[in-house]
Amino acid sequence: MSIDTTRTTPGQGASTPAEPDDAPAVDAAADVDAPRLTFAKHLRGDRTQAERREEILAAPGFGKFFTDHMVTATWTPDAGWHAGRVEPYGPIPMDPASAVLHYAQEIFEGLKAYRHPDGSVWAFRPEANAARMQRSARRLALPELPVEDFVNGVAELVATDVDWVPAGHEQSLYVRPFMFASEAFLGVRPANEVRFVVIASPVGAYFAGGIKPVSIWLSENYTRAAVGGMGAAKTGGNYAASLAAQLEAGEHGCDQVVFLDAVERRWVEELGGMNVYLVYRDGRLVTPELTGTILEGVTRDSIHALAGEQGLSVEERRVGIDEWRDGVASGEISEVFACGTAAVITPVGRLVWDGGEAVTPVAGDADGTGDQIGPVAGRIRSALLDVQYGRAEDTHGWMRRLA
Repeated sequence: MSIDTTRTTPGQGASTPAEPDDAPAVDAAADVDAPRLTFAKHLRGDRTQAERREEILAAPGFGKFFTDHMVTATWTPDAGWHAGRVEPYGPIPMDPASAVLHYAQEIFEGLKAYRHPDGSVWAFRPEANAARMQRSARRLALPELPVEDFVNGVAELVATDVDWVPAGHEQSLYVRPFMFASEAFLGVRPANEVRFVVIASPVGAYFAGGIKPVSIWLSENYTRAAVGGMGAAKTGGNYAASLAAQLEAGEHGCDQVVFLDAVERRWVEELGGMNVYLVYRDGRLVTPELTGTILEGVTRDSIHALAGEQGLSVEERRVGIDEWRDGVASGEISEVFACGTAAVITPVGRLVWDGGEAVTPVAGDADGTGDQIGPVAGRIRSALLDVQYGRAEDTHGWMRRLA
């Protein structure tokens, strides 16, 4: 396919040559963190009945049910971000020629809102998600949304649908902001119309029956990202690229997959959707360094702060797959865990590859909770959850009240 150097106005069939400096991007000199949006409310008159909502919140699962409303906004080169709305949740009208359907120009985020013991609702580090979305936008040639506009959009939706925030054990409201190229045209160039949308879904505890260690398949046939690619961006293409490897993992009886670097095929990068840590007997936490091919997780960054408070040292460096295998075999590595927004911290019990496996001992149900997690991962997980759910003081200023 040839590269399109023209720009078509939606609704017109003719194209005009684009000026060399006529790029659909926010002025680099502009303050991208200055809020610009207001959100007009157009609310449902027939909200979900309280009885049905409580039935859903009793067993929400993950990503199965959605709140009554969503937030939307539009970007164009001339108007910037505008037309912010809180409106009824529902299908998004889309032209079959919308650029996202053909060229995958889209990004997304994921964060949670937590109900505290006093009934208030708080988000965990939403500014960090907003900043990461800006970095993703730059990589995908999308317009950057100011941090406060991102946070305000999340806050507007959560406050509007606050009754959907559950209060059960490790339950929360999962919030999914996303951005996509909505302009209708065929041709390879950044879109001149972009939509920003926020939806939300009540979710239950990730480990409903107690924390259990997962088994990890070592992918040697597929890679997730390469240097110079989109590995550090939170974009759907990276997740789509992991699905074939995930199917391969399932065929070998594994829950998840871990990827190696695309050049030497020896350096550990990340799981399909989580960062990974090795815990050494001497108290070190080792995690692959950020090389532009690994997504910089908000949970990952938070773990580093909490680990230091618990007397643990964190090393960010290249981690060879042989270091993982040999360290588990020798006992130098006492725990392995993965982290992400959905599961928070997940213990890894087995690393499996074609012809072998490395089994990491995981602590049993010592406290009667049904959890099987190592002591280091367990302490960090508890410390993080205590802050998120308002059971411990937020000494880092991570929490932001939404309702």
